[in-house]
Amino acid sequence: MASLMVYGKAYSANVTRVLTTLAEKNVDDYQMVPIDLLTGANKTPEYLKLQPFGQIPAFQDGDFTLYESRAIARYISDKYEGQGTALFGKTVRDKALVNQWLEVESQNYNPCVWKIVFECVFSQMFEGRPTNEAVVKEQLEKLEKILDVYEAQLTHHKYLAGDLFSLADLAHIPVTNNLINVAKKGELFASRKHLNAWWDDISSRPSWQKVVQIMQAEQQEQK
Repeated sequence: MASLMVYGKAYSANVTRVLTTLAEKNVDDYQMVPIDLLTGANKTPEYLKLQPFGQIPAFQDGDFTLYESRAIARYISDKYEGQGTALFGKTVRDKALVNQWLEVESQNYNPCVWKIVFECVFSQMFEGRPTNEAVVKEQLEKLEKILDVYEAQLTHHKYLAGDLFSLADLAHIPVTNNLINVAKKGELFASRKHLNAWWDDISSRPSWQKVVQIMQAEQQEQK
């Protein structure tokens, strides 16, 4: 039995953030434990012992338990520092810039994107109601301004924290995939030359393509 356990389902951007980190670090010896929000498996007493807020993912490394996908991704990046992609860069300053853009993703980018994706894709599934177009419009206006900052940064650097792919870029992939390929808001990126080139680059990485295969296999199982 693998010592690493990832609890959740691959339809969750937070789960695939962890899976992509494992792939970038060339870590294959882990087990996925399916926890489906749609069935309420995340609210069982057993699962709440691992993740008291009832969210996915949860993560175990032997007798060590961790939750919150960005914390898990940081842990994996540190634990497997000597293998795979150096996701924190090479210097203390590299790591500081990576952490800066991880905060930007968490505090600025992700909240807008998640609200748009939820309204366009998941509001019917989870709440049984149609899309609130007013919310989508408001969040798109906020996101446009955020993406202008990204475009300016990527005009001068290939990646967010500099010229090396890092955890800062990786953290954006799952939710951006949902924005572009599920909510169909790709015009936000297509209209920004450097942002669009960045997305084409990071979404083509073998790590993400491996996770896409996991997502597709999960979807086939549900049919």
